[in-house]
Amino acid sequence: MKNIHKILLLMLFVNCSKEEIIEKEVIVPVKENVEVYNSSEFDDSYVFAIENGGFSAFLLNKEGFKVKEWSFDQKLGNDIEILHNGNFVAMFKQIVSPITFGGVGGEIKILNSDGSTQWSYLCADNNKVAHHDVEMLPNGNVLFLVWERLTPAQALNYGIEVQNDIFPEALYEVNPNSNQIVWEWHSYDHVIQDSNSLLPNFGQINQNPHRINFSYNSIQNGDIMHANGIDFDEQKNVIYMSVNFYSEVWVIDHSTTVSQSASSIGGNYNKGGDLLYRFGNPSAYNSNFGTRLFYNNHYPNLIKKEVPGKGNMLVYCNGTNIQQSTVFEIKLPNEFNLLTNSSNEPEVAWSFTDNDLFFNLISGAVRLKNGNTLITEGDYGIWEVTNQKDVVWKYKNPDFWLWRAYAYDKDDAAISNIGL
Repeated sequence: MKNIHKILLLMLFVNCSKEEIIEKEVIVPVKENVEVYNSSEFDDSYVFAIENGGFSAFLLNKEGFKVKEWSFDQKLGNDIEILHNGNFVAMFKQIVSPITFGGVGGEIKILNSDGSTQWSYLCADNNKVAHHDVEMLPNGNVLFLVWERLTPAQALNYGIEVQNDIFPEALYEVNPNSNQIVWEWHSYDHVIQDSNSLLPNFGQINQNPHRINFSYNSIQNGDIMHANGIDFDEQKNVIYMSVNFYSEVWVIDHSTTVSQSASSIGGNYNKGGDLLYRFGNPSAYNSNFGTRLFYNNHYPNLIKKEVPGKGNMLVYCNGTNIQQSTVFEIKLPNEFNLLTNSSNEPEVAWSFTDNDLFFNLISGAVRLKNGNTLITEGDYGIWEVTNQKDVVWKYKNPDFWLWRAYAYDKDDAAISNIGL
Protein backbone atom coordinates (compact mmCIF):
# COMPACT_ATOMS: atom_id res chain seq x y z
CA MET A 1 0.00 0.00 0.00
CA LYS A 2 1.47 3.35 -0.98
CA ASN A 3 -1.40 5.60 0.14
CA ILE A 4 -2.06 6.55 3.75
CA HIS A 5 -4.73 9.21 4.10
CA LYS A 6 -5.21 11.25 7.23
CA ILE A 7 -8.72 12.46 8.03
CA LEU A 8 -9.11 15.31 10.49
CA LEU A 9 -12.02 14.73 12.87
CA LEU A 10 -13.46 17.33 15.21
CA MET A 11 -14.48 15.50 18.37
CA LEU A 12 -16.71 17.15 20.98
CA PHE A 13 -16.09 16.29 24.62
CA VAL A 14 -18.30 17.54 27.46
CA ASN A 15 -16.45 17.89 30.80
CA CYS A 16 -18.91 19.12 33.46
CA SER A 17 -18.00 22.78 33.35
CA LYS A 18 -16.96 23.24 29.76
CA GLU A 19 -17.01 21.81 26.26
CA GLU A 20 -13.78 21.05 24.46
CA ILE A 21 -13.30 20.51 20.74
CA ILE A 22 -10.31 18.31 20.08
CA GLU A 23 -8.77 17.69 16.69
CA LYS A 24 -7.83 14.08 15.97
CA GLU A 25 -6.25 12.54 12.93
CA VAL A 26 -7.47 9.14 11.78
CA ILE A 27 -5.18 7.17 9.50
CA VAL A 28 -7.05 5.47 6.66
CA PRO A 29 -5.15 2.82 4.68
CA VAL A 30 -5.88 3.06 0.96
CA LYS A 31 -4.74 0.56 -1.65
CA GLU A 32 -2.30 1.79 -4.26
CA ASN A 33 -4.92 1.17 -6.97
CA VAL A 34 -6.72 4.27 -5.66
CA GLU A 35 -5.01 7.14 -7.46
CA VAL A 36 -7.31 9.93 -6.22
CA TYR A 37 -8.97 9.84 -2.81
CA ASN A 38 -10.94 12.84 -1.59
CA SER A 39 -13.10 11.49 1.20
CA SER A 40 -14.80 14.81 1.89
CA GLU A 41 -16.19 14.91 -1.64
CA PHE A 42 -16.75 11.34 -2.84
CA ASP A 43 -19.88 9.29 -2.23
CA ASP A 44 -19.15 6.63 0.38
CA SER A 45 -20.93 3.81 -1.41
CA TYR A 46 -19.87 0.41 -2.66
CA VAL A 47 -18.85 -0.13 -6.28
CA PHE A 48 -19.88 -3.35 -8.01
CA ALA A 49 -17.26 -3.88 -10.73
CA ILE A 50 -17.71 -6.43 -13.52
CA GLU A 51 -14.90 -8.13 -15.41
CA ASN A 52 -15.50 -7.71 -19.13
CA GLY A 53 -16.25 -11.13 -20.59
CA GLY A 54 -14.49 -12.80 -17.68
CA PHE A 55 -15.25 -15.02 -14.72
CA SER A 56 -15.54 -12.52 -11.87
CA ALA A 57 -17.27 -9.55 -10.30
CA PHE A 58 -16.47 -7.84 -7.02
CA LEU A 59 -17.77 -5.29 -4.56
CA LEU A 60 -15.27 -2.54 -3.82
CA ASN A 61 -15.09 0.12 -1.13
CA LYS A 62 -13.62 3.55 -1.77
CA GLU A 63 -10.37 2.58 -0.07
CA GLY A 64 -9.85 0.13 -2.90
CA PHE A 65 -10.45 -3.09 -0.95
CA LYS A 66 -12.68 -5.88 -2.22
CA VAL A 67 -15.30 -6.48 0.46
CA LYS A 68 -16.88 -9.34 -1.48
CA GLU A 69 -15.95 -11.21 -4.65
CA TRP A 70 -17.70 -13.74 -6.88
CA SER A 71 -16.06 -16.21 -9.24
CA PHE A 72 -18.15 -18.01 -11.85
CA ASP A 73 -17.49 -21.22 -13.75
CA GLN A 74 -18.79 -19.61 -16.95
CA LYS A 75 -17.69 -16.41 -18.68
CA LEU A 76 -19.88 -13.37 -18.39
CA GLY A 77 -21.30 -12.06 -21.60
CA ASN A 78 -21.42 -9.28 -20.32
CA ASP A 79 -23.83 -7.84 -17.74
CA ILE A 80 -24.59 -8.83 -14.16
CA GLU A 81 -26.50 -6.83 -11.54
CA ILE A 82 -27.29 -7.32 -7.87
CA LEU A 83 -31.05 -7.27 -7.29
CA HIS A 84 -32.73 -5.85 -4.19
CA ASN A 85 -33.32 -9.34 -2.78
CA GLY A 86 -29.61 -10.19 -3.02
CA ASN A 87 -29.97 -12.35 -6.12
CA PHE A 88 -28.31 -11.57 -9.43
CA VAL A 89 -29.52 -11.32 -13.01
CA ALA A 90 -26.74 -12.03 -15.48
CA MET A 91 -25.79 -12.75 -19.07
CA PHE A 92 -23.30 -15.59 -19.59
CA LYS A 93 -21.49 -16.88 -22.63
CA GLN A 94 -22.80 -20.07 -24.19
CA ILE A 95 -19.71 -21.69 -25.67
CA VAL A 96 -21.52 -23.58 -28.42
CA SER A 97 -23.03 -20.47 -30.01
CA PRO A 98 -22.05 -20.18 -33.70
CA ILE A 99 -22.51 -16.38 -33.54
CA THR A 100 -19.39 -15.01 -31.90
CA PHE A 101 -19.29 -11.22 -32.12
CA GLY A 102 -17.78 -9.24 -29.27
CA GLY A 103 -20.18 -9.15 -26.34
CA VAL A 104 -21.86 -12.43 -27.24
CA GLY A 105 -23.76 -14.15 -24.45
CA GLY A 106 -26.35 -16.84 -25.03
CA GLU A 107 -27.47 -17.85 -21.54
CA ILE A 108 -29.42 -15.69 -19.12
CA LYS A 109 -29.43 -16.63 -15.46
CA ILE A 110 -30.88 -15.59 -12.14
CA LEU A 111 -28.35 -16.48 -9.44
CA ASN A 112 -28.67 -16.81 -5.69
CA SER A 113 -26.55 -14.51 -3.55
CA ASP A 114 -23.86 -17.19 -3.25
CA GLY A 115 -23.57 -17.44 -7.04
CA SER A 116 -25.48 -20.69 -7.47
CA THR A 117 -28.01 -20.90 -10.30
CA GLN A 118 -31.68 -20.37 -9.51
CA TRP A 119 -32.95 -20.12 -13.11
CA SER A 120 -31.44 -20.19 -16.58
CA TYR A 121 -32.66 -19.60 -20.10
CA LEU A 122 -30.75 -20.52 -23.25
CA CYS A 123 -30.96 -18.22 -26.27
CA ALA A 124 -28.20 -19.43 -28.57
CA ASP A 125 -28.53 -21.34 -31.81
CA ASN A 126 -27.54 -20.98 -35.43
CA ASN A 127 -30.02 -18.15 -36.05
CA LYS A 128 -30.00 -16.11 -32.86
CA VAL A 129 -28.01 -15.38 -29.74
CA ALA A 130 -28.54 -13.19 -26.66
CA HIS A 131 -25.81 -10.65 -26.05
CA HIS A 132 -24.41 -7.86 -23.90
CA ASP A 133 -27.17 -6.58 -21.62
CA VAL A 134 -29.98 -7.94 -19.48
CA GLU A 135 -32.61 -6.17 -17.39
CA MET A 136 -34.91 -7.47 -14.67
CA LEU A 137 -38.30 -5.80 -15.21
CA PRO A 138 -40.62 -4.72 -12.40
CA ASN A 139 -43.07 -7.47 -13.40
CA GLY A 140 -40.41 -10.12 -12.70
CA ASN A 141 -39.72 -10.87 -16.36
CA VAL A 142 -36.26 -10.65 -17.91
CA LEU A 143 -35.50 -8.44 -20.91
CA PHE A 144 -32.41 -8.90 -23.08
CA LEU A 145 -30.78 -8.09 -26.41
CA VAL A 146 -30.66 -10.64 -29.23
CA TRP A 147 -28.78 -10.83 -32.53
CA GLU A 148 -30.92 -12.51 -35.20
CA ARG A 149 -29.59 -13.89 -38.48
CA LEU A 150 -30.99 -12.71 -41.82
CA THR A 151 -29.67 -14.46 -44.91
CA PRO A 152 -29.37 -12.46 -48.15
CA ALA A 153 -32.52 -14.19 -49.45
CA GLN A 154 -34.47 -13.35 -46.28
CA ALA A 155 -33.19 -9.77 -46.30
CA LEU A 156 -34.59 -9.26 -49.81
CA ASN A 157 -38.07 -9.72 -48.36
CA TYR A 158 -37.48 -6.43 -46.55
CA GLY A 159 -35.84 -4.72 -49.53
CA ILE A 160 -32.36 -5.13 -48.08
CA GLU A 161 -29.68 -6.08 -50.59
CA VAL A 162 -26.64 -7.72 -48.98
CA GLN A 163 -24.04 -10.27 -50.04
CA ASN A 164 -23.62 -11.95 -46.66
CA ASP A 165 -25.76 -12.78 -43.64
CA ILE A 166 -26.58 -9.83 -41.41
CA PHE A 167 -27.46 -9.83 -37.70
CA PRO A 168 -29.85 -7.02 -36.78
CA GLU A 169 -31.12 -6.43 -33.26
CA ALA A 170 -34.11 -7.82 -31.41
CA LEU A 171 -35.46 -7.66 -27.86
CA TYR A 172 -36.92 -10.65 -26.02
CA GLU A 173 -38.85 -10.63 -22.75
CA VAL A 174 -39.04 -13.99 -20.99
CA ASN A 175 -41.18 -15.02 -18.03
CA PRO A 176 -38.93 -17.06 -15.70
CA ASN A 177 -41.91 -18.98 -14.31
CA SER A 178 -43.03 -20.31 -17.68
CA ASN A 179 -39.83 -19.92 -19.74
CA GLN A 180 -42.01 -18.38 -22.44
CA ILE A 181 -41.21 -15.34 -24.57
CA VAL A 182 -44.07 -13.01 -23.61
CA TRP A 183 -43.01 -9.96 -25.64
CA GLU A 184 -40.58 -9.38 -28.48
CA TRP A 185 -39.43 -6.67 -30.87
CA HIS A 186 -37.51 -7.15 -34.10
CA SER A 187 -35.71 -4.33 -35.86
CA TYR A 188 -36.28 -5.93 -39.27
CA ASP A 189 -40.02 -5.21 -38.90
CA HIS A 190 -39.22 -1.49 -39.02
CA VAL A 191 -37.02 -1.12 -42.09
CA ILE A 192 -37.34 1.74 -44.55
CA GLN A 193 -35.66 1.20 -47.93
CA ASP A 194 -35.50 2.96 -51.30
CA SER A 195 -34.46 0.10 -53.61
CA ASN A 196 -37.66 -1.89 -54.10
CA SER A 197 -40.75 0.23 -54.78
CA LEU A 198 -43.00 -2.84 -54.79
CA LEU A 199 -42.59 -3.41 -51.06
CA PRO A 200 -44.75 -1.60 -48.47
CA ASN A 201 -41.66 -0.33 -46.61
CA PHE A 202 -40.44 1.66 -49.62
CA GLY A 203 -39.58 5.28 -48.86
CA GLN A 204 -36.91 7.77 -47.84
CA ILE A 205 -35.37 7.53 -44.39
CA ASN A 206 -35.16 11.31 -43.92
CA GLN A 207 -38.95 11.46 -44.35
CA ASN A 208 -39.48 8.46 -42.05
CA PRO A 209 -37.16 8.97 -39.04
CA HIS A 210 -39.21 6.54 -36.94
CA ARG A 211 -37.96 3.78 -39.25
CA ILE A 212 -34.49 2.16 -39.56
CA ASN A 213 -32.09 2.35 -42.48
CA PHE A 214 -30.45 -1.08 -42.63
CA SER A 215 -27.93 0.25 -45.17
CA TYR A 216 -26.42 2.79 -42.78
CA ASN A 217 -23.54 0.39 -42.09
CA SER A 218 -22.00 -2.11 -44.50
CA ILE A 219 -19.98 -4.14 -42.01
CA GLN A 220 -18.49 -7.27 -43.53
CA ASN A 221 -19.24 -9.66 -40.68
CA GLY A 222 -22.90 -8.65 -40.64
CA ASP A 223 -22.96 -7.08 -37.17
CA ILE A 224 -24.53 -3.93 -38.59
CA MET A 225 -25.97 -2.41 -35.39
CA HIS A 226 -24.17 -3.81 -32.35
CA ALA A 227 -26.55 -2.68 -29.63
CA ASN A 228 -24.85 -2.89 -26.25
CA GLY A 229 -27.13 -1.53 -23.54
CA ILE A 230 -30.76 -1.27 -22.49
CA ASP A 231 -32.68 0.48 -19.75
CA PHE A 232 -36.37 0.35 -18.89
CA ASP A 233 -38.51 3.35 -18.02
CA GLU A 234 -41.36 2.01 -15.89
CA GLN A 235 -43.24 5.30 -15.79
CA LYS A 236 -43.34 5.71 -19.58
CA ASN A 237 -43.22 1.96 -20.32
CA VAL A 238 -40.47 2.36 -22.89
CA ILE A 239 -37.08 0.77 -23.52
CA TYR A 240 -33.93 2.74 -24.24
CA MET A 241 -31.41 0.91 -26.43
CA SER A 242 -27.84 1.99 -27.14
CA VAL A 243 -27.04 1.17 -30.79
CA ASN A 244 -23.29 1.47 -30.96
CA PHE A 245 -22.67 1.29 -34.71
CA TYR A 246 -25.40 3.86 -35.38
CA SER A 247 -24.07 6.10 -32.57
CA GLU A 248 -27.62 6.50 -31.31
CA VAL A 249 -30.04 5.71 -28.52
CA TRP A 250 -33.40 4.34 -29.71
CA VAL A 251 -36.64 4.55 -27.73
CA ILE A 252 -39.08 1.62 -28.18
CA ASP A 253 -42.62 1.27 -26.87
CA HIS A 254 -42.92 -1.65 -24.47
CA SER A 255 -46.69 -1.28 -24.00
CA THR A 256 -47.46 -2.96 -27.33
CA THR A 257 -48.69 -6.47 -27.86
CA VAL A 258 -46.41 -8.80 -29.80
CA SER A 259 -48.37 -8.22 -33.00
CA GLN A 260 -48.41 -4.46 -32.47
CA SER A 261 -44.64 -4.41 -31.90
CA ALA A 262 -44.22 -5.80 -35.44
CA SER A 263 -46.37 -3.03 -36.87
CA SER A 264 -46.59 0.76 -36.91
CA ILE A 265 -49.78 1.09 -34.89
CA GLY A 266 -50.91 0.31 -31.36
CA GLY A 267 -49.44 0.70 -27.91
CA ASN A 268 -49.65 3.71 -25.62
CA TYR A 269 -48.04 5.93 -28.27
CA ASN A 270 -49.88 4.40 -31.27
CA LYS A 271 -46.59 3.88 -33.13
CA GLY A 272 -46.42 0.11 -32.71
CA GLY A 273 -42.80 -0.98 -32.75
CA ASP A 274 -41.53 1.94 -34.81
CA LEU A 275 -38.97 4.12 -33.06
CA LEU A 276 -40.69 6.60 -30.76
CA TYR A 277 -37.56 8.70 -30.53
CA ARG A 278 -33.87 8.52 -31.40
CA PHE A 279 -30.94 10.78 -30.63
CA GLY A 280 -27.19 11.08 -30.89
CA ASN A 281 -26.60 10.96 -34.64
CA PRO A 282 -28.99 12.61 -37.13
CA SER A 283 -26.93 11.25 -40.04
CA ALA A 284 -28.25 7.76 -39.20
CA TYR A 285 -31.54 8.86 -40.75
CA ASN A 286 -30.07 11.34 -43.26
CA SER A 287 -31.29 14.40 -41.41
CA ASN A 288 -29.81 17.80 -42.20
CA PHE A 289 -31.01 19.15 -38.85
CA GLY A 290 -29.32 18.78 -35.48
CA THR A 291 -25.69 18.27 -34.47
CA ARG A 292 -24.23 14.81 -34.04
CA LEU A 293 -23.45 14.13 -30.39
CA PHE A 294 -22.20 10.52 -30.25
CA TYR A 295 -19.37 8.70 -31.94
CA ASN A 296 -20.05 5.22 -30.59
CA ASN A 297 -21.90 5.01 -27.30
CA HIS A 298 -22.64 2.72 -24.37
CA TYR A 299 -25.06 2.24 -21.50
CA PRO A 300 -28.04 4.59 -21.63
CA ASN A 301 -29.43 4.73 -18.10
CA LEU A 302 -32.05 6.87 -16.46
CA ILE A 303 -31.25 8.78 -13.31
CA LYS A 304 -33.99 7.26 -11.16
CA LYS A 305 -33.10 8.16 -7.59
CA GLU A 306 -33.90 11.43 -5.85
CA VAL A 307 -30.64 13.04 -6.91
CA PRO A 308 -29.71 15.95 -9.17
CA GLY A 309 -30.80 15.17 -12.70
CA LYS A 310 -33.60 12.77 -11.83
CA GLY A 311 -35.42 11.84 -15.04
CA ASN A 312 -32.43 12.64 -17.21
CA MET A 313 -30.25 10.02 -18.86
CA LEU A 314 -26.52 9.33 -18.71
CA VAL A 315 -24.76 8.01 -21.83
CA TYR A 316 -21.08 7.20 -22.27
CA CYS A 317 -19.89 8.53 -25.63
CA ASN A 318 -16.73 6.64 -26.55
CA GLY A 319 -15.52 9.53 -28.71
CA THR A 320 -13.83 7.50 -31.41
CA ASN A 321 -13.70 10.58 -33.65
CA ILE A 322 -11.38 12.52 -31.32
CA GLN A 323 -9.93 9.70 -29.19
CA GLN A 324 -11.49 11.20 -26.08
CA SER A 325 -14.58 9.99 -24.26
CA THR A 326 -17.37 12.12 -22.80
CA VAL A 327 -20.16 11.35 -20.38
CA PHE A 328 -23.35 13.18 -21.34
CA GLU A 329 -26.34 13.85 -19.13
CA ILE A 330 -29.27 14.13 -21.52
CA LYS A 331 -32.49 15.98 -20.74
CA LEU A 332 -35.07 13.79 -22.43
CA PRO A 333 -38.07 15.50 -24.05
CA ASN A 334 -41.43 15.45 -22.29
CA GLU A 335 -43.00 13.99 -25.42
CA PHE A 336 -41.37 11.68 -27.94
CA ASN A 337 -41.53 13.23 -31.40
CA LEU A 338 -39.43 12.73 -34.51
CA LEU A 339 -39.67 15.64 -36.92
CA THR A 340 -38.50 15.81 -40.52
CA ASN A 341 -37.88 19.55 -40.75
CA SER A 342 -36.07 20.41 -37.53
CA SER A 343 -33.59 19.01 -35.04
CA ASN A 344 -34.65 16.05 -32.90
CA GLU A 345 -31.57 16.21 -30.69
CA PRO A 346 -32.17 16.65 -26.94
CA GLU A 347 -30.65 19.20 -24.60
CA VAL A 348 -27.36 18.35 -22.88
CA ALA A 349 -27.86 19.09 -19.18
CA TRP A 350 -24.28 18.27 -18.11
CA SER A 351 -21.17 16.60 -19.46
CA PHE A 352 -17.72 15.51 -18.36
CA THR A 353 -14.58 14.79 -20.30
CA ASP A 354 -10.87 14.76 -19.61
CA ASN A 355 -7.73 14.41 -21.70
CA ASP A 356 -7.05 11.11 -19.93
CA LEU A 357 -10.57 9.73 -20.37
CA PHE A 358 -10.80 7.50 -23.44
CA PHE A 359 -11.72 3.97 -24.34
CA ASN A 360 -13.30 3.07 -27.66
CA LEU A 361 -15.12 0.04 -26.24
CA ILE A 362 -17.54 -0.86 -23.39
CA SER A 363 -17.64 1.68 -20.45
CA GLY A 364 -20.50 3.61 -18.81
CA ALA A 365 -21.58 6.02 -16.08
CA VAL A 366 -24.12 6.17 -13.23
CA ARG A 367 -25.32 8.96 -10.95
CA LEU A 368 -24.57 8.64 -7.24
CA LYS A 369 -26.68 9.53 -4.23
CA ASN A 370 -24.72 12.70 -3.45
CA GLY A 371 -24.98 13.93 -7.05
CA ASN A 372 -21.54 12.78 -8.18
CA THR A 373 -21.11 10.63 -11.28
CA LEU A 374 -19.32 7.27 -11.30
CA ILE A 375 -17.64 6.59 -14.64
CA THR A 376 -16.27 3.27 -15.88
CA GLU A 377 -13.43 3.69 -18.37
CA GLY A 378 -13.23 0.10 -19.54
CA ASP A 379 -9.48 -0.35 -20.03
CA TYR A 380 -8.47 1.81 -17.05
CA GLY A 381 -10.88 1.55 -14.18
CA ILE A 382 -13.30 3.90 -12.44
CA TRP A 383 -13.59 7.64 -11.94
CA GLU A 384 -15.84 9.64 -9.63
CA VAL A 385 -16.45 13.29 -10.47
CA THR A 386 -18.55 16.02 -8.87
CA ASN A 387 -21.18 18.09 -10.60
CA GLN A 388 -18.50 20.81 -10.74
CA LYS A 389 -16.35 18.31 -12.69
CA ASP A 390 -13.73 17.80 -9.99
CA VAL A 391 -12.20 14.32 -9.90
CA VAL A 392 -12.57 13.10 -6.31
CA TRP A 393 -11.87 9.38 -6.67
CA LYS A 394 -10.04 7.21 -9.18
CA TYR A 395 -9.46 3.48 -9.06
CA LYS A 396 -7.11 1.77 -11.48
CA ASN A 397 -8.07 -1.85 -12.07
CA PRO A 398 -4.78 -3.64 -12.65
CA ASP A 399 -5.85 -7.03 -13.95
CA PHE A 400 -8.54 -6.79 -16.62
CA TRP A 401 -10.99 -4.56 -18.47
CA LEU A 402 -14.22 -3.62 -16.72
CA TRP A 403 -17.55 -3.96 -18.48
CA ARG A 404 -19.37 -1.61 -16.13
CA ALA A 405 -19.46 -0.51 -12.52
CA TYR A 406 -22.67 -0.02 -10.56
CA ALA A 407 -23.05 1.87 -7.29
CA TYR A 408 -24.83 0.47 -4.23
CA ASP A 409 -25.49 2.56 -1.13
CA LYS A 410 -24.28 0.86 2.01
CA ASP A 411 -27.81 0.79 3.39
CA ASP A 412 -29.26 -0.61 0.15
CA ALA A 413 -31.36 -3.75 0.62
CA ALA A 414 -29.21 -5.50 -1.99
CA ILE A 415 -26.14 -5.07 0.20
CA SER A 416 -27.73 -6.43 3.37
CA ASN A 417 -29.27 -9.31 1.40
CA ILE A 418 -25.88 -10.50 0.16
CA GLY A 419 -24.69 -10.67 3.74
CA LEU A 420 -22.83 -7.42 4.32
